Amino acid sequence: MNAPRSGEVELLHRIGLGVQRVVRDAAQSPHRADVIAMGADGSPTEELDRVAESEVLRQMDELGVDWNVVSEEIGSVRRGGDRTLVVDPVDGTTNALRHLPFSAVSLALGRDDLGGVDVGLVRDLARGTTYWAERGRGAFRDGRPIRVRPWKGRGELVLVNLGEVASERAVGLAGKVRRVRSLGCASLEMILVAEGAADGYLFENAEPKRNLRATDIAAAYRILLEAGGGAADSSGRSLENFPLSVTERTTLAAWGDAALAPRLLAGEAP
Repeated sequence: MNAPRSGEVELLHRIGLGVQRVVRDAAQSPHRADVIAMGADGSPTEELDRVAESEVLRQMDELGVDWNVVSEEIGSVRRGGDRTLVVDPVDGTTNALRHLPFSAVSLALGRDDLGGVDVGLVRDLARGTTYWAERGRGAFRDGRPIRVRPWKGRGELVLVNLGEVASERAVGLAGKVRRVRSLGCASLEMILVAEGAADGYLFENAEPKRNLRATDIAAAYRILLEAGGGAADSSGRSLENFPLSVTERTTLAAWGDAALAPRLLAGEAP
């Protein structure tokens, strides 16, 4: 039996459906990869991101919600409410632009910081699968509960960001664990830990400005916690006070089983 969605989850679900529709249509456009502006943090904004973000704002107006917005492209916008919707319109933009089926829209509702996020929803734009969680009520995939998995040494699968700016710890960990994947969409990679498909996830770049923002992780953070997992920055500091903004950056270590956390943080083979 599927769990019913609360009113707030239902609103986020409708926004996510709208984003999936416009991203599907925009993906067929020859201009989908055009850089049309600079985002709020100085990163280039592709047409695909713009149409997805515009759909989020349009849906909010249609639904009549007054939530403030923190979004990857437009930054922080006050709309008169006492809560904030933290948005990554297309997490995994490069994947989406190259038709790799691993990107998502990430929507989190809360106040001030990651610890203040009460509701999170991540919709897989390729599969149409929706994950959500509310504080104290568990985590769900299309209405069915999800949980992290117990860690078994020497059988682990760990997700690690790789590439030219990856830290030595990230690259080193990738060479030590039993199985490793690098998939390019932080929200869905955290979700894989939350539903037990992966044991852990480490994201750490050598250049601080290339690390993660709240928009990347806010929704999945709540889902992971409600599924029984945990997360910190790569030095082990709590993320509860990490602000809901597009200017601050953080590294990330996420785990399902707390027994894996010390080794993940140390960059050691489990």
